Amino acid sequence: MATSSKISVADLLKQAEAASKSRPQEAENIYKQILANSSVSSATPRDEDHAQDLRDQEVALLKLGELYRDTKNAQGLAEVITHSRAFMSSTAKAKTAKLIRTLLDYFNSIPGSQNVQMKTLTDNITWAKSEKRIFLKHSLETRLVGLQLETQQYKPALSLIDTLLTELKRLDDKMILTEVHLLESRVYRGIGNLAKSKAALTSSRTAANSIYCPPSLQAALDLQSGVLHAEDKDYKTAYSYFFEAFENLSAQGEEGALGALKYMLLCKVMLNLPEDVNSLLTIKLALKYASMRDVESMRAIARAHQNRNLADFEKALRDYKEELSSDSTIRSHLAALYDTLLEQNLLRIVEPYEVVEIEHVAETVGQERQAVEAKLSQMILDKVFYGVLDQGRGCLLVYEQPEADNTYGAAIETLAQVGKVVESLYAKTVRIA
Repeated sequence: MATSSKISVADLLKQAEAASKSRPQEAENIYKQILANSSVSSATPRDEDHAQDLRDQEVALLKLGELYRDTKNAQGLAEVITHSRAFMSSTAKAKTAKLIRTLLDYFNSIPGSQNVQMKTLTDNITWAKSEKRIFLKHSLETRLVGLQLETQQYKPALSLIDTLLTELKRLDDKMILTEVHLLESRVYRGIGNLAKSKAALTSSRTAANSIYCPPSLQAALDLQSGVLHAEDKDYKTAYSYFFEAFENLSAQGEEGALGALKYMLLCKVMLNLPEDVNSLLTIKLALKYASMRDVESMRAIARAHQNRNLADFEKALRDYKEELSSDSTIRSHLAALYDTLLEQNLLRIVEPYEVVEIEHVAETVGQERQAVEAKLSQMILDKVFYGVLDQGRGCLLVYEQPEADNTYGAAIETLAQVGKVVESLYAKTVRIA
């Protein structure tokens, strides 16, 4: 009897697998049927039947999760995870953690599923806590912090991080401690607190040094180090960290390798070495990414910067909006680069003149008059050049750089020397007397 049951379940799994592409609804019903039958038969006292039932249920759970992933059904996937708790309660804790992580990973392929995923995580954290599955709870909370960071919910993320760190330090779990400190660094960087971000990264590296750090986690640490050095305008050091991360991620075949390569190209542009972008893309590891749209976007930026062409720069930002705006690091540095490029273009236009109409400058540079006027005003205050904005006439008066008059300084220096001579003579007369 047990043998026929095994065969029928195996046949059902094959039927569901065959129907999953063309008839997803039918496949879904079959998987649910297997799970329902398994739930009933799990009460059997025979160990071998029970073990087989658990294996069947695990396969059906994963396949149903894959089906919902492929059909972009976030709510259905959430229900699979919730309904799998009965199965998880009867399996080893390590297997439970692996199964739930696998199911949660399926959310990554479903766009716009962050809210459903966060709710699912919150529910399962509560369940793990009630079941006293501490390791699973910490793993789920770490994932929840990552989602809160992704959706820019910095305050709840920091609150959860504080709780996690307190518990992890007591348990001395260095691996998750490394991950949480890294997330803390990224959260603080997101809110603009670079000092605390660097401190958290240092704590993360300290924890990582006392354990075997997986390549993917080491690459994440290198990426964050590069990002923080780039924030300090130390693009040379940032490039070296990004290169380490790129090599590491490429060797592992990770998707993040492309992001690390974009950061490397960004550093070359910010170092005023746009000509190095093409040569960098000829190295062996970078060749397979060279024709990708993300890399093409950085090439376009490098060309515009090399030609000091503001119009080409703006065109690149428009043409590759998704590739250049989706990453906050690239977006912020390109904004600074755009500002620098605008400044250089304005200087090139106004330098030949003593008086020039602001309207003419705005038309030449291809910007709105108000924005150009504000930028010229800022440049005058920063002493990039010397001039005055005559708003009544709508003109900019450009002055020659004033020569420094050292007369006052020389007079003060002379008086100081005279003072020393007088003091010396006075000291001599005192000794003679």
